[in-house]
Amino acid sequence: MELFESLKSKINGQNKKIVFPEATDERILQAAVQLAQEQLLQPIFLGRESEIDEQAQKLNLDISGIEIIDPDNYDEFESMVEAFVQRRKGKNTKEQAQTMLRDPNYFGTMLVYMDQADGMVSGAVHPTGDTVRPALQIIKVKPGLTRTSGAFIMQKDDQRYLFADCAININPSAQELSEIAITSAQTAKLFDIDPKVALLSFSTKGSAKSDEVTKVAQAAELAQQEAPELAIDGELQFDAAFVPTVAKQKAPASKVAGQATVFVFPELQSGNIGYKIAQRFGGFEAIGPILQGLNKPISDLSRGANVKDVYKLAIITAAQAL
Repeated sequence: MELFESLKSKINGQNKKIVFPEATDERILQAAVQLAQEQLLQPIFLGRESEIDEQAQKLNLDISGIEIIDPDNYDEFESMVEAFVQRRKGKNTKEQAQTMLRDPNYFGTMLVYMDQADGMVSGAVHPTGDTVRPALQIIKVKPGLTRTSGAFIMQKDDQRYLFADCAININPSAQELSEIAITSAQTAKLFDIDPKVALLSFSTKGSAKSDEVTKVAQAAELAQQEAPELAIDGELQFDAAFVPTVAKQKAPASKVAGQATVFVFPELQSGNIGYKIAQRFGGFEAIGPILQGLNKPISDLSRGANVKDVYKLAIITAAQAL
């Protein structure tokens, strides 16, 4: 089954509530209205009702029935402030919390934390840091993890792969890279990808020597120790990870080489370049970034996202909330 048809069937009827802090953006409005009309999820818009209504009317969109919350006129605001201060464990005062929670991303993230919503989609207007920072401070990463990471589902016809980390961690250590590999395998399963995880390098099994290569090899070893049930290997060059004939020559004993479905890049620079090359040269659709490892799903759009991107990432967010 095609990915999004599969995800739609999973979330249909589950009534997951997804917060959209950028509710006056026309891409957000159009996508959220479509999602509501198809009864795939229940959008929550943040902002002044009059401004959202005005924008919807300009776009000839019917937003009747969609919940709108104005952070400046929210009856439970003081309870939210108290919950935020408690969650931050003394790192922010009540006065600071009152200011911070006027920010729609902080407010929306708190709705998710307080179980008033199941997930959040932001980033169409705000830079990545504005979405990720509240998520890390409030939602936080799952027990046993130290960080979130950004994955892309790369899809073309019947081909589907996962690339990580392409969005968050600039230069992860071997331990951090190991964690990203394991988390990426778990994400892959959610999207019907059988995870065979390749930790990528410019070297295959010691064909080159450098600190960069050693880091990836150590990460693979740590991941194998931590999750022996998963198919994880490295260090592998991309061709060795992907092409069976090359794998036979360069890594004949590997259970991943030549059949990898999850590609973990050694640092953010190569990850970002890699997914964009696959997207622009290879014609793959890049869906994401999907923030991995958080206790509850918070999704970060690209500011260049279109309506289709918003629609799809919201479906993914709802699926993560299942």
